Amino acid sequence: MKSLRLIIVLLIGGLALGANAQVTKRSDSGPRKKDKKEGAATISDRQQSFYEVREPSDADLQWVKVIYRSLDLTKGKNPALLYPELPNEDGENLYFIIMRLLAKNMLTVYEYQPDGTPKFSEDQKVKDVGQLFDRFEIYYTEAKGSTPKAPLYDFEPADVRGNQVLSYYIVEKWEFDTRSNRMQARVEALCPIMHTTDEWSGLSKPYPMFWVKLNDIRPYLAQQYIFTDDDNNLARYSLDDFFKLNMYTGEIYKTKNMRNLSLRDMFPEDVAYKNAQDSIEQRLRSFNQDLWVPSLDVLQARAEAEEKARAEAEGELTEGEEGAEQVEGEAASESEEKTVTRTTKRGSKSKEATKKSSKVKQKKTKVKERKPKTSTQSVNTGVRSVRNRKK
Repeated sequence: MKSLRLIIVLLIGGLALGANAQVTKRSDSGPRKKDKKEGAATISDRQQSFYEVREPSDADLQWVKVIYRSLDLTKGKNPALLYPELPNEDGENLYFIIMRLLAKNMLTVYEYQPDGTPKFSEDQKVKDVGQLFDRFEIYYTEAKGSTPKAPLYDFEPADVRGNQVLSYYIVEKWEFDTRSNRMQARVEALCPIMHTTDEWSGLSKPYPMFWVKLNDIRPYLAQQYIFTDDDNNLARYSLDDFFKLNMYTGEIYKTKNMRNLSLRDMFPEDVAYKNAQDSIEQRLRSFNQDLWVPSLDVLQARAEAEEKARAEAEGELTEGEEGAEQVEGEAASESEEKTVTRTTKRGSKSKEATKKSSKVKQKKTKVKERKPKTSTQSVNTGVRSVRNRKK
């Protein structure tokens, strides 16, 4: 009996040890999977779809205009894309975000074509990021975990040459959606441009780097808030809002056309080039207004403005304007009279002195005027003497 009890106790102890071993094994495997998830710096499909701006269907579009703009990061609110030049407590600028994602093999970029038209096809993808870094003289090292199929890179912030990326090219689509009945401008892609100084001429030359789709980096841009005004140091907008709300300032250098020519090719002269830019801007801004029939009040206001402009051009004035000018003239004369009467004692004394001096001058002139009278009397005396002789 004792031996049987001993065997039962040993069996129960073995079963308990096995259960504990299974429990510890599960607990060991659990945290490892969790750590692996936390270490992966990736964006889920759900988060990507949340920030992605989907293109409207061709069936809903009535009109589309593709515009290519150049953003100078020293004008308007564009400096928000450049500063801070190096990452600090305020975050990173647009260029550093793109390069960091590109070095970690988390972003796909496309080659820049000589004609400036982006092509988002499979054969235009940048396959070798290291070769791209070498082309623009960006110093890097291979990161931990890098493999030939999935290379990873590390770089120092100063080696990325972010202070030389002073402009961007963007592809802007103006679309009229029949479902929402409104005109909107949507940024599709952007291209950072590095400006380097020539050693011989000393001039700065732009070198476009690559094209990147804005939808691919929107989740990361939405996490970086920026300053858009020097007077207000509160970062109220994100980089995603900056492009979504069209807060940038850019010049048009090309529109999509059948010959695939830039505006400079079509208008070589500076005056014609500037007029073409202004004409395109005006057509884009007024397109939405021209779609709707104006009300009677709007038509009347336009007619009055045109009549007033015509009258000013011809030099004519209406009765109301003449009356207004008379009132202004009377008010001006009254103000002059008031300024004359509002004098100090010194001013009144000076006026009396001037009056006395003017009287003295008048007396002097009167004395001078008496001389011709004496001459007339002498002549008359001569006449009288002749008469007397005749008598």
